[in-house]
Amino acid sequence: MGPQHPSTHGVLRLVLSLDGEIIRKVEPHIGYIHRSIEKMCEHDSYQQIVHLTDRMDYLSCHINNEAVCLAVEMGLQVEIPERVKVIRTIIGELTRLSSHQLWWGVMGMDLGAITTFLYGFRDRELITDIFEETCGARLTMNYNVPGGLMFDIHPNFQKRTKDFVTHFKKKLPEYDDLLSNNVIFRERTIGIGKLSKEDAISVGVTGPSGRASGFSCDVRKHHPYSAYDKVQFKEIIHTEGDCFARYQCRIAEMWESLSIIEQLIDNIPEGPFKAPTKAVIKLPKGEWYQKVETARGEFGVYIISEGQKSPYRLKFRSPGFSNLSALDHMARGCKIADLVAIMSTIDLVIPDIDR
Repeated sequence: MGPQHPSTHGVLRLVLSLDGEIIRKVEPHIGYIHRSIEKMCEHDSYQQIVHLTDRMDYLSCHINNEAVCLAVEMGLQVEIPERVKVIRTIIGELTRLSSHQLWWGVMGMDLGAITTFLYGFRDRELITDIFEETCGARLTMNYNVPGGLMFDIHPNFQKRTKDFVTHFKKKLPEYDDLLSNNVIFRERTIGIGKLSKEDAISVGVTGPSGRASGFSCDVRKHHPYSAYDKVQFKEIIHTEGDCFARYQCRIAEMWESLSIIEQLIDNIPEGPFKAPTKAVIKLPKGEWYQKVETARGEFGVYIISEGQKSPYRLKFRSPGFSNLSALDHMARGCKIADLVAIMSTIDLVIPDIDR
């Protein structure tokens, strides 16, 4: 199945073992769309490595960039200005909202509801406009740098972000009206593609896909970074473990992201947007690991340094790879058509998997 099928985004191919229409086994064959990124990191400077990570999960690029910067800053023992922490958190939540909006639109489209794709892009455009004005790009932003930010926020940033929050709080209920409460959608997702909490933990499923199976795994809660220790928000957890639970997790998380942004947007501290760092960054000998919560789950950066301007070894822990490992658990016993819905609820970004 795939890669030509619209729900097997990118180059993913699935080999199915079938009994009539019933799926007995799913074997994912990943392509090689962005290979050798980790090897390339062994020859790049720490500033250059940041730019590689947003090519992996281009829908969570800001959060991926932040993870590398946090790991490098940990090694340098640099104290980051409070202004940077708050701005990174706000843009990180805007990134999560943008990713979830695209996921929602695509999931509806995968199941035959084209209008959701238009609604999702309608709202997502407002976020990418904000990114373009402050970060200089709409998708792969490269706004984070080791020590802080590339430059300060645009003078319109706070007003446009608050306008977006006001707008989206009115539009988000439309998502429920259009899809969440649709009878056909509910019959195609409730009880379909179940993943138990034990299996989710066993294969390392994180993010909304793990929390929909009752697995408490939100990095923002368990290991707060940037300004997440300064805001109140809920970790959304469901126990059903089916497609609809994974769907509900992301819808509820969009409300939480709006709440986080509201708590921070009027309280951005004054001060510098970057801590002083050397033009050529060299980490001391040692090992560091930093993890963050992307729109798809836990993204980790593991650095081994021998004291040079490039890491001796760098390893990424991407959420998509582990989440894809659960596909076989979810799909066994379901019908072929169910696999389209199941794939959508995992919210895969292929370069995040086959890096």
